[in-house]
Amino acid sequence: MLKYYNYDIVFQEVPDEVTLAVNLSNCPNHCPGCHSPHLCKDIGNKLDEETISDMISKYNKSITCFCFMGGDANQDEVIKMAEYVHKTFDKKVAWYSGKQTFPKDITPFQYLKLGPYNPKYGGLDKKTTNQRMYKINNTKPVDITNRFWRKVI
Repeated sequence: MLKYYNYDIVFQEVPDEVTLAVNLSNCPNHCPGCHSPHLCKDIGNKLDEETISDMISKYNKSITCFCFMGGDANQDEVIKMAEYVHKTFDKKVAWYSGKQTFPKDITPFQYLKLGPYNPKYGGLDKKTTNQRMYKINNTKPVDITNRFWRKVI
């Protein structure tokens, strides 16, 4: 079962998208330097189709993307819920995973962030990051990590 801790509309997690990001709990990764260590605990409320429908109905006209932030403890359930979001609401779907490998099914996703946070390398905004953001084009992942690297004028 997936559980979520909270959610918010965000603008930086997925390039060119207004995203409803849902923070999932029970993270198995325990990355050193994690910005949300409380999400390693089994806390929050059940995330199912009804809950997702309620969330999206509040913001449907304002968002273009729905993002699962975590969920690595239950990959099958994330994939199932991603399929539901994409088919039911015609929204793009992203997944921020701390795993280094692609999920067994990438078809319900338009964006995937892979890789654990490592303070030595930094997050997606650092050129040294070990994390990668992919845009899925016709089931082919295209690395778009460089979209997070801002040029300072």
